[in-house]
Amino acid sequence: MQPQPASRRSFLKTSLALAASASALSHGEQLLAADGDAPLIAYIGTFSSPLSDVLPTQVDLPPGNGRGIHIFRVDRQTGAMTPAGVHELGTSPSCLALNKAGTRLYSANETDRVGETKEGTVSAFSIDRKTGQLTLLNTVRSGGAGPTYVSLHPSGRFLLVANYFGGSVAVLPVQTDGRLGEPTDVQNDAGPIGPARAKNAPPGSFAFSGHDRTHAHMIQADPSGKFVLHVDLGLDRIYVWKFDDQNGKLVANDPAWVELPPGDGPRHFHFHPNGRWFYSIQEEGSTIVLFDYDAKAGRLTARQTVSTLPTGFGGSNFCSELLVSEDGKFVYAGNRLHDSIGIFAIGADGTLTHVADEWTRGNYPRSFTFDPTGRFLYCGNQRGDNVAVFAVDRATGLLKFTGQYVPVGNPSHIVFLEGDSR
Repeated sequence: MQPQPASRRSFLKTSLALAASASALSHGEQLLAADGDAPLIAYIGTFSSPLSDVLPTQVDLPPGNGRGIHIFRVDRQTGAMTPAGVHELGTSPSCLALNKAGTRLYSANETDRVGETKEGTVSAFSIDRKTGQLTLLNTVRSGGAGPTYVSLHPSGRFLLVANYFGGSVAVLPVQTDGRLGEPTDVQNDAGPIGPARAKNAPPGSFAFSGHDRTHAHMIQADPSGKFVLHVDLGLDRIYVWKFDDQNGKLVANDPAWVELPPGDGPRHFHFHPNGRWFYSIQEEGSTIVLFDYDAKAGRLTARQTVSTLPTGFGGSNFCSELLVSEDGKFVYAGNRLHDSIGIFAIGADGTLTHVADEWTRGNYPRSFTFDPTGRFLYCGNQRGDNVAVFAVDRATGLLKFTGQYVPVGNPSHIVFLEGDSR
């Protein structure tokens, strides 16, 4: 049977539906359409030197197979990554941060070889926004051994650094040309070390990674920039600092920290888009804790604890990354050894409900990141030497593997840059 010509009424109905669909595009999809000709660039930080030197307390890990900061061009439609070069480094750029303008990249170089105090370093790079290629601006000491995390203060005038093996956090000024200055402040964590056995560890767990000394694992300002928070895995604490943005100084808040259950080991955290809910993931306890955040006082109050693992799990697991979706509907939690991403729905009151678990298609998922549209999630499987690409169902939160593996040695962290087509 031949198709009948469409009536004027059906044509109008279709046109209206298409117009409504177009007007309902999410911010990410609008961005995709508007910037379709501009390059989308991904930078992947890696462990690039022998981990026996970089991570002396984790001798079971394989040698660092990365070559520095790996650069890729990303297909906005399919999520596919095409290699675009490597900026080779003699140290491990395990964490990366971009400035808001997309003109500078900063890397935490996870080593402990600089000077008499055996510190690590942080590097600043300028970016060619057309090609994504990097030019080293300078490298400075990080204020402690083994820097594992860097983030930019909302003002853009300071870089915040967490030194895992040094058990310290530091503030580095960002100069007008993007270069980094020497630390304006260094704070060393101190207190009683937590037990080897996490209070909330799964049955049969031998997960023990950081309760041998102080280990600052993440540092980031709150959305206002008035406070800076950092976690110490070995002390089972989340610290809160008032931030002096004129002098780059950290001033202890009152109270100065909140305690997590003994041995659970807070690793990473993420604010909800509303700024009132704060989620922390515990590396050895395999839990997520929901805190209410008082932005005026910089105060955290715990309200819910959930396991990152499926019901009935037994054995060892090390949690890694934690992300809140941009729309504030879901939390994603990384499980190493179980090699999964736990997916949790966020309720109207901020509480979490387990939705599903997605296999990461690789070994030891250290981190994962959404692309700028939120349509794809990229998971760095550290021991699997690959990045696996997943499509995100933003209605259900579920992940679907696209079949794409990106070979990268010891991937540690991924950031995305909206390039310039001009």
